[in-house]
Order: sequence, then C-alpha cells, then structure tokens
Amino acid sequence: MSVAVTEQLERSEAAHDHGIPFGEAVKVWARIASLSFGGPAGQIAVMHRILVDEKRWIGEERFLHALNYCMLLPGPEAQQLAAYIGWLLHKTKGGLVAGALFVLPGFLAILALSFLYVLLGASPLVEGLFFGLKAAVLAVVIQAVVRVGSRALRNNVMRGIAVAAFVAIFFLDAPFPLIVLAAALGGYVGGRLGLPAFKSGGGHGAAGGNVVHDRDTALGEGLPDHARPNLAWSLKITAALLVLWLAPVAAMLALLGPDDVFSRIAAFFSQMAVVTFGGAYAVLAYVAQEAVDTYGWLKPGEMLDGLGLAESTPGPLIMVTQFVGFLAAFRESGALHPLVAATLGAILTTWVTFVPCFLWIFAGAPFVETLRGNRALSGALGAITAAVVGVILNLALWFAIHTLFGEVREVGIAGTRFEVPVLASLNIPALLLAAVAAIAVFRFKAGMIPVLFACAGLGAAYVLLR
Repeated sequence: MSVAVTEQLERSEAAHDHGIPFGEAVKVWARIASLSFGGPAGQIAVMHRILVDEKRWIGEERFLHALNYCMLLPGPEAQQLAAYIGWLLHKTKGGLVAGALFVLPGFLAILALSFLYVLLGASPLVEGLFFGLKAAVLAVVIQAVVRVGSRALRNNVMRGIAVAAFVAIFFLDAPFPLIVLAAALGGYVGGRLGLPAFKSGGGHGAAGGNVVHDRDTALGEGLPDHARPNLAWSLKITAALLVLWLAPVAAMLALLGPDDVFSRIAAFFSQMAVVTFGGAYAVLAYVAQEAVDTYGWLKPGEMLDGLGLAESTPGPLIMVTQFVGFLAAFRESGALHPLVAATLGAILTTWVTFVPCFLWIFAGAPFVETLRGNRALSGALGAITAAVVGVILNLALWFAIHTLFGEVREVGIAGTRFEVPVLASLNIPALLLAAVAAIAVFRFKAGMIPVLFACAGLGAAYVLLR
C-alpha cells in the first residue's frame, strides 16, 4: 500500500473515530456562520448552544478550555474558537473549514455594503441610516463594557487592573500591547502563586443550564490522537501559514515600496494581528486610533459607520478592519480604478488579519490541550480580561465624544494629553437617539439587531424630514 493511501486511511479513521461525519460538520459550521451576529459574546453563545447543548459534540470543560486559550490570543476569539473546535473534531481541514466559514458571510456582506457606502453615502437616506447606526453602536459598546465588566471584575484586584488600563490608554497614551502584556504577566504570576484574586480565568462564559460533561459527548474525555503534541506537524503547518501570511506582505514592500497604500495596509494589519490581544472591542480601540489618527485613512465618524456595518452583519466584529482597508485603498487608488483598488484593499486586509488566526490555533492548540486546568494560564486570562474592560471603556468614551459632539480639542494636564469635547457642539438629536438605544438595551433588554435596525430607521426619518 502506498504511503499516500496509508495517510489517507489514517486521516479518515481519525476524522470518524468520534462518529461525526465531516460533511455534517461542514453544514453545522455553515449554520453557525449564518447565525453569528451580536459580537463575540453572542457568537460564542451560539456555538455553545449548537455544539455543546444541541449536538453534544464537545463538553463544557473542553469548550471553556478552548475559549480560555483563544482569549489569550491576539485577534477575534470567536473565530479562533471555531477553528480550534473544528480542528479538535476533524484535524487541519476541520479547523480551516470552520474558521473560514465563520468569516466568509461577513466578508461578502461588508464588501457589498462598502460599495453602497462609497457610491451612495452622500444621499440623505444613507446618511440618515448611518446617523442612526452610530447612536445605536454607542449603546452597544457601553453594553459591552457592562457585560464584560460584570463577569471579569470579580474583586478589587481585577477592578484595579481595569482602572489602571483605562488610565494608561486614555490619559497616558500607553501602547495597547504593553497594557495587555503587563496584565498577562501579573495574572500569570498571581495564578502561579495561587492568589485568590486570580482564580478562575474568566472569558465570555457559556449559557446556563445543565452542564454537558466531556464524557457524555461524541469527542469524549480523552485527547484525540491528532490533538496530541506533534512537533514535526506543528513546524510544517507553522511554516506553511507563515509563508501564506508574510510572503504577500514582503512582496508588496519590495515591489511597491513602504509608502504605497497596499504596503501600509499589509504591514499595519499584520502588526495588528500580532499585538491586538483582548477581544474584538479591544482590537477596535487600537485600530480606530491608528487608522484615524496615525494614517488618516478615515474619519472618526466613518469608523463608527464601519462598526455599525460589522455589528449588523454576521461574522466577527473585527471585520470592520475590512471596511478600513476598503476606504484606505479607495482614497489612495493610484493608477487603479478606485473600486478595484478598494476591493483589493478589502481582500488584502482580510487575508493578513485572519491567516495569523489559523497560525496561532494550529501551532499552539496541540500543546494547550495538555494544559487544561492550568492555574497560571487561567490567572493570565483573568487579568487580561480585566484590563480589556478598561480598554473597552476607553473605546466607548472615544466613540461617545465623536458621536455626540461636532468638535473636540486636545488638552494637557500634568504631562498627559487627551481629547475633551467642545460642549457647545453637542448634537442633541444624536444624544436623544443614543438615549433611546440605551434604554432599549438596558431597560427593555432588546436584542442588538432590532436596536440597530430601529435606530437606523429613526436616523433616516430624521435626516429626510430635516
């Protein structure tokens, strides 16, 4: 029997020893992708409901362990969790299909909406829709602060970490990666020492109800053969993904030069893929500051428009980066037609954003599977999540200033520099619409999608009537 046939049989046996046909898994991942609205918390809840409660393919403990690892990684934890579980169930092809399907619907939806944005954005109807979306997004981000904070800030130590992170990023303009690194190191040491404040890693959590134990699932309690550490396989897959990720970046830098918009997109979002720990909203805080303030690719209001698109379409919230890349290339198209350049910018941004996500999963997951229950890992996760609360609060404040006020100014106090709004420039209609969205979200527990669409409709009505 040839080596190729032997390997194919081994792969087939490994994929079906838990009784889950690969074709059925593809259908389930497509279903999850189509339902992946509502940010990482909602997406993770959907995965938990389908994979743990409904299908019983994977147990509660293994699901949360995988989530804990993904929370420690840079990038979108929900998409990485899909790739991780897909890999657990059907090795490499399972991880690739699960992770890619999680991104594809959102990519296509935002690409289509980005075309409408640049072609029809000046019309009163579209202007009104995005006016309403901005107000709703502000309420959604504030809800994220409350939701993550209520889960992560379990004691005064965690609250102190959150406050320190907010002060560092808002008043001191500290680099986001440095904040996360400091929190992770502190949490790792605290967890390793067994300090009570750092027990239980946190994360987005899962739905309540009866716990599904690993022993009662298709995957079982044991470690699948393909999930055991295999240094040779890890090195091969790491090398392949590094080439897929960095070869286009290097080619653009060499052929187009470092100042070309495509080179900048490739380099910046590759850097983002490495340093943006702490979940989608933390990533957005970093991207918003750099894309608006450093590169000038778009305005603060347009960043809010992009987040509104990402909130109202399936897929990771980090897909807003695709919108940023689209606008950047559209406005610096050079010899290309602006729409052609914009499309290439969106594809390039998505590629360098998500290829590293597969790298982190395939390179690390086999070794992380052997660390279930590790105290130091859980401590680092808890501290990072607490720091992310402060970072998201900074994002919420940044959005509020640029949504509700027409003018801002920079002030300096005792060596710090930060933005404050010009009170006379307060936008009363935006304030009222944001208040309506906040009441709907917090008082009446309205879903995110209905709130987004209702506010978009109210915004359109206001602009048209005005």
